[in-house]
Amino acid sequence: MATASSLFLGLSTAPRTRAGPAASCPPSARPSLRLRQRSSPAVATAVQAEHQPAVAAAPMPPALPFRVGHGFDLHRLEPDLPLIIGGINIPHDRGCEAHSDGDVLLHCVVDAILGALGLPDIGQIFPDSDPRWKGADSSVFMREAVKLMHEAGYELGNLDATLILQKPKISPFKETIRSNLCELLGADPSVVNLKAKTHEKVDSLGENRSIAAHTVVLLMRK
Repeated sequence: MATASSLFLGLSTAPRTRAGPAASCPPSARPSLRLRQRSSPAVATAVQAEHQPAVAAAPMPPALPFRVGHGFDLHRLEPDLPLIIGGINIPHDRGCEAHSDGDVLLHCVVDAILGALGLPDIGQIFPDSDPRWKGADSSVFMREAVKLMHEAGYELGNLDATLILQKPKISPFKETIRSNLCELLGADPSVVNLKAKTHEKVDSLGENRSIAAHTVVLLMRK
């Protein structure tokens, strides 16, 4: 099993700076988008070993034909940080203040899956008091949530997510975000829906001081 120090070194802890273009993105998005680097298998193995105590403490969910989960997440926006949504770096003058990479959408999806399974939330399994998750790529958390879903005998029925932010406009990037989300979930695009709303300039969301997301998932018994 990987040690705490090896896991910490395995995660990306480089300073969070705004990313450049990615050659693999669609032409319309190429000037501004970049997929985040994938985590190594060693990191995934260490993550699995680390979260087992929290997962083991939760009661096993009954074998229902389907289960529904809801996720919510909100992060404060601060200058000079990258804005990462669904694993994609999006150009903006502000980014999410967080212990990990602050990916509000992936955090929200993880919580929805964990909630459907009756497991502890993302903050309990991957606490922000642990230095190993400092700057961590949220795809690590996503893959573990999907793994737990399959281990419990379920697969994704469908997912509906809503991003809430005043700026920037998400429409040019939405399909790239959705495509990456489908890849992380191992799901067909027909069962993954993504919407984006403004907050009509009301409160911290509407004033471009924060970003939030809601997600509902339906898990079906295999």
